[in-house]
Amino acid sequence: MSNQIYAVIMAGGGGTRFWPWSRLNTPKQLLTIIGQKNMLQHTIDRITPLFKPEHILIVTNVLHREQIQKQHPQIPPHNIVAEPVGRDTAPCIGLAATIISRRDKGSTMVVMTADHIIDPPERFRMMIETAVRVVQENNSLITMGIKPTEPSVNYGYIHRGKQLSELNGFRIYTVDSFREKPDKKTARYFVSTGEYYWNGGVFVWKTAGILDCLTQFMPRLADGLLRIGADLGTGNEQATIEKEYQSFEKISIDYAVMEKAKDVIVIEADFVWDDVGTWNAVERWNEKDVLKNTVLGMHHGIDTHSCIIVNNESHLITTIGVSDLIIVHTKDATLICSKQESEKIKKLVEELKQKGGYSYL
Repeated sequence: MSNQIYAVIMAGGGGTRFWPWSRLNTPKQLLTIIGQKNMLQHTIDRITPLFKPEHILIVTNVLHREQIQKQHPQIPPHNIVAEPVGRDTAPCIGLAATIISRRDKGSTMVVMTADHIIDPPERFRMMIETAVRVVQENNSLITMGIKPTEPSVNYGYIHRGKQLSELNGFRIYTVDSFREKPDKKTARYFVSTGEYYWNGGVFVWKTAGILDCLTQFMPRLADGLLRIGADLGTGNEQATIEKEYQSFEKISIDYAVMEKAKDVIVIEADFVWDDVGTWNAVERWNEKDVLKNTVLGMHHGIDTHSCIIVNNESHLITTIGVSDLIIVHTKDATLICSKQESEKIKKLVEELKQKGGYSYL
């Protein structure tokens, strides 16, 4: 039986909470938000000591395939997989599993997203090696749990069950249940018990195992994946993918499989994790000036405190007597937002869509 391990990086999200910097053509995962590299490159760098480039698949939107190929030439072009439309994580993972299965039926998959910050990367790689060992021994589905640092309402939670083992310093538990994003009161309860994790969006399983689960719980999706698999490597490949995707239900892997399957276990992460979900992450991961402002680009301020100011243009932003604002300037759109209201940016983008403002998206 094969012991080959493949990494799947899901890079198809729109990153609407990072508007107006993140756009349809340049989503969050392709932006240089932290340091000198874009988020996708940080993810690739994090895992390359474990995975050969030919064993790394990037699943993205068809709009971004050429851009990713140009920016990341170390990844073989046939490993950059284009979805014709976004259908959430279950079809994305199913497509990747179908492609990998055709290459190596006995392989193991490690699935992650392209827009997380994880530190130190060495400890993350050790967690992956530990989870792969567990999967190859008992065919479980493994998810990564993050110990909450606050009662966040922005993440789904995992309620752990009994402890199964401890390997390489990582505690491994059964999963009692998955819980949707809670209200604040419920989130406080989750954190107070010490039994709940944030759902970290990293999965490890055998390729055949996840395809079997999709067959069991999502038969229509599985049938479509079989038709795609039959045409992989032929002249009909892209046309079949486009045709099948139109009928795929938009559903996450958590809803489709993880909440229904048996033998789901969670490995407790003990490293720093940040999903870089909102503009506030820019503040967490970049230097601040003496007045606690985080500034990327040209800015001069008087009595300006605790602001996030991002300027992509050769255009001076000036501020007087403001605090706790997010100010983002691009060539065709400017955002001014209270830091406490940043979760409404996604709603703003939806309203722009409804009003036909697609040129700004």
